[in-house]
Amino acid sequence: MIKCMIVDDEPLAQQVIERHIQQMGMLTLVQKCTHVIEAFNVLQQQEINLLFLDIKMPVISGLEFMKSLEKPPAVIFTTAFSEYALDGFELDAVDYLLKPVTFSRFRRSIEKFLKQTGLPVTPEKKYIYIKVSGKLVKIFLADILYAESLKDYMKIVTIKESFVTHMTMKSLIGLLPAHSFIQVHRSFVIHSGHITSIGRKEISVHKHIIPVGDNYRMNILALEQREKQDMRK
Repeated sequence: MIKCMIVDDEPLAQQVIERHIQQMGMLTLVQKCTHVIEAFNVLQQQEINLLFLDIKMPVISGLEFMKSLEKPPAVIFTTAFSEYALDGFELDAVDYLLKPVTFSRFRRSIEKFLKQTGLPVTPEKKYIYIKVSGKLVKIFLADILYAESLKDYMKIVTIKESFVTHMTMKSLIGLLPAHSFIQVHRSFVIHSGHITSIGRKEISVHKHIIPVGDNYRMNILALEQREKQDMRK
């Protein structure tokens, strides 16, 4: 396993990278740090193979931090400021990611890192197994429209049918690829590929109307930004 660490003072940015890491089978997240002093202490105590490092941070920047390390791990810089790209590559960074970081762009960075190290790329999973009435049921991710939390259970609605399984929302989200599924409400997670329309307070997924929670509007904004970036490619 490739041991990773995230260093970023923005909680939302940490969450995005963490979810991307969870979708890559060969990566494991060892530590999340909000400042470079904490990161430095982690590096003194254990081996880190790949560092996801924000550049513009309080007190000490990510660039200054990398310059201070005698034997730094491989680094992928993450930042909202494109003007630091040249400085990042001069430090032999694997890559330079602009926020918000999409999964497709993240994956290309990991593939670049794997080519440098000679490690194979793990195929992206296409299905999950859930337990329904004592049996394991195989569900293809592309068929899932949305999932709804029902206290201690999750209702997973697919194109053809629906399933109810004993599972928390957090556990289910951990199984779903972050680039395809987004949580839009404390009780709902949807497949972005099946969205037919987006409103201020609701989203249409095929013929299903899903509410959008106030605390999850940032996820919708990130989705819209991601779609714009994909259209430019």
